[in-house]
Amino acid sequence: MSTPSTPLDRYAASALWVLPFYGVLLALSTLTHQPPITDFDAYARYVSTDDFLVSHLVASIGGAALAAVGTAGALVFLGRGRAVRVAAIGTALTLVAHVVMASAFGSAAFAQPGIGRAHLAGAPGMAALNLDTAYGPALVATIGVSTLLFIAGAIVLGTAVARTAPGLRWAGTAYAVALPLFVVAGLALQVLQPVLGLVVALATAVVARRLPRSVPAGTATATEPATAAHR
Repeated sequence: MSTPSTPLDRYAASALWVLPFYGVLLALSTLTHQPPITDFDAYARYVSTDDFLVSHLVASIGGAALAAVGTAGALVFLGRGRAVRVAAIGTALTLVAHVVMASAFGSAAFAQPGIGRAHLAGAPGMAALNLDTAYGPALVATIGVSTLLFIAGAIVLGTAVARTAPGLRWAGTAYAVALPLFVVAGLALQVLQPVLGLVVALATAVVARRLPRSVPAGTATATEPATAAHR
């Protein structure tokens, strides 16, 4: 058992605490869901609201940034544990997933509201334009790839956390299970998404509390005066 002692450890320990906020944002961002594009009038009204824009900018894109920071912080400690290779792979998958996924969130945030407003104003052809842009083949492929990376990253990183220490086993398992289920629920049972987001928040809060104390302390780097003394 140890406590964060080096500057890097302290920064990484602080970064871990953004992960519970990420879980809360997942829950808040899925309290409502957009209507299907087959009901384009309702869809246009929904995507042209300020709530839709703020949700994507803050909860989706901002949440991805928080998750990336927290994941990088976790690797600082997981790299000293029992599952270094698994942790490194899980971190890489997670970071790439969030970068790719953010591009899809950006498309939704910046393209869909304009299309919705134009349709509500009476502009013709907006449904076809929406299918060609906001739901075009390139974007669908991007979402598909990022989703697979996201699920794989959650499972691998959660496994690394669970293997690092007995006190982290249930939190790592919950993370590895809740995030993939969050994605699946978005397709099949959307009412569960806020609950699963809160599960992620709880699991990562436990990780933030226990992980820095479950691995050996980092080695302090030489101070500037000490370095100067050897010149």
